[in-house]
Amino acid sequence: MFDDSEYRKAMEAAVSRFNDEMKKVRTGRAHPDMLSTVKVEVYGQYSPLNQVANVTAADATLLQVTPFDPSTIQAISAAIRNDASLGLNPSDDGRVVRVPVPPLTEERRKEIVKTASSKVEDAKVAIRNVREDARKELKTAELPEDVKKRAEKSVDELTKTFTDKIDEAFKIKSAEIMSI
Repeated sequence: MFDDSEYRKAMEAAVSRFNDEMKKVRTGRAHPDMLSTVKVEVYGQYSPLNQVANVTAADATLLQVTPFDPSTIQAISAAIRNDASLGLNPSDDGRVVRVPVPPLTEERRKEIVKTASSKVEDAKVAIRNVREDARKELKTAELPEDVKKRAEKSVDELTKTFTDKIDEAFKIKSAEIMSI
């Protein structure tokens, strides 16, 4: 009998990575994960923003960054400003950094959906690669032909299930991005 559990886990991991990527995509509402890619130079090395400060969404249009060490506030502000992919302009008052999140234009929303769709394709490729690995194992396995065919059909159904999950997650995210 063919055990597809390791391939199922690999496909679940691909969907999980995709969902994590979708959380980082900007939807027009302020969300702390928007700043998850920001690296801040503190104490002579680069650290993720969430390791040097607490990031919260004060409301739908404002992120508030409270540094653990107030002396790092200038570095945090500069790191957010220098991340061109975010396009944000933070301001600080010496204690906290406030990051206003401007509303997205229709053109920018379409651009974001297009970028997100490339992440969909990357996730589907990862799932198809897992399917190919399973097929290679099946070809070399010493199993009766009918068992191989059933196992191959099972792997194809798994692939379809997981690609459908990705499509559904993307559909929800793109609707969220396009809504004003």
